[in-house]
Amino acid sequence: MPQGFRVELSDDTKVCDGGRLLLGTSSGVVLRLRPHAVERLRGRALVVSDATSATLARALLVRGLADPAWSDDSSRRDLSDLTVVVPVRDRPRQLDRLLATVPASVPVMVVDDGSTDPSSVAAVAAEHGAGLLRHDRSRGPAEARNAGIRSATTGLVALIDSDVLLEPGTLTTLRRHLDDPAVAVVGPRVLSIEQRPTGWIARYEAARSSLDLGPRPARVAPGTRVSYLPSAALLVRRAALGDGFDGSMQVAEDVDLIWRLTSAGHEVRYAPEAVVRHEHRIDVRDWMNRKVFYGSGAQLLAERHGDLVAPMRLSASSALAVAAVLAQRPWSAPVAVTALAAGGTRSAYRLRSVDHPVRTAAALTAMTGAGALWQTASSLTRHHWPAAVAAALVSQRARRAVVVAAVAEAVADHRRVRPDLDLARYAVAHRLDDLAYGWGLWAGAWRARSARALLPSLHERKL
Repeated sequence: MPQGFRVELSDDTKVCDGGRLLLGTSSGVVLRLRPHAVERLRGRALVVSDATSATLARALLVRGLADPAWSDDSSRRDLSDLTVVVPVRDRPRQLDRLLATVPASVPVMVVDDGSTDPSSVAAVAAEHGAGLLRHDRSRGPAEARNAGIRSATTGLVALIDSDVLLEPGTLTTLRRHLDDPAVAVVGPRVLSIEQRPTGWIARYEAARSSLDLGPRPARVAPGTRVSYLPSAALLVRRAALGDGFDGSMQVAEDVDLIWRLTSAGHEVRYAPEAVVRHEHRIDVRDWMNRKVFYGSGAQLLAERHGDLVAPMRLSASSALAVAAVLAQRPWSAPVAVTALAAGGTRSAYRLRSVDHPVRTAAALTAMTGAGALWQTASSLTRHHWPAAVAAALVSQRARRAVVVAAVAEAVADHRRVRPDLDLARYAVAHRLDDLAYGWGLWAGAWRARSARALLPSLHERKL
């Protein structure tokens, strides 16, 4: 890690026991610090000045407890080590719009993936001084990106889809993350190209697009708050990519790449301070078809990555609590509370060396319970809705659970996202989003004759 590199504790990292314990309130990650580390980490910030501070900074980053931090002018840098690669099939208008936003000093390679009118794509590339590779027939976006990466001579490559616009400073803001040699990929926030969308689907997508991972920076890894990066815009280190994207995948190839990189020990960052604008699908049929398409990728990921794609990740105690709540029996509440209390007791024992083990364990248990309920609502309304609907046809308790989950989750999500859209239309769009994704998920599982993408995963937090 370079000298002078600065990290700051994330907004959701709580400092406990006089600085000896760090708690990620979103992830549940716990890190105990030794006295010399406590001395280094004062005021929630740390500047790398020697091997000890570098080790501490790395520990904070890889656990998702801290994020890189820079001064306002630190994004002003040379981009001579970077090439922009744009995979495209037809779309000359969108390509022209994108290339107009790329800094003039940055080399660009356009990869025409079997356009029906290749001359129009070639004309746009020539007008902007971009290089051009052409596939006579379409090989898919993954192979188009791979071809562009192979053609680049720079160490870094920015992969930008043709339906994206770069905002001023996007590339320089992303570039600074690659000063950390452990980082292989960094992605920006992807917002709607429409500053003031008008239709209800457009307004929903502006607030809840699958490509928009939110305003908070994050370390990207499976099973965390930000588990993937969309390939709409990525800055990658060529030396870390190996064979690049899996060309056999037409969907979820970006998730697959990110998970292979993190499995190999590379770091991946989400940097929402850098922004690109994306032309979202706003026609209802096109929009829902895209959600179905996204859902179908889960089975491909399950075949390659096993339970990393699990739609629910619960501890044994929280799974028992969820089962008790869903049973809706007189004993449900006592069993659920007892199960969570047992999990909290185990956490308190493992944290017995800290000043307030019971208080800290109680906070962890509350987060675990809330997270389990949220995952259950998502399961009933999104990932497992076909099974939930089938159960609701024959069971009053199942009907009650589905209705409560659908309404409560929509209200809570509307409050969390705060979209420019009233609750009723937001709830309808949100449920359509879930229905389409879940349909694609189950269709992919049916085609593969495998339930791997549908199965929950049990795991215990390590303290």
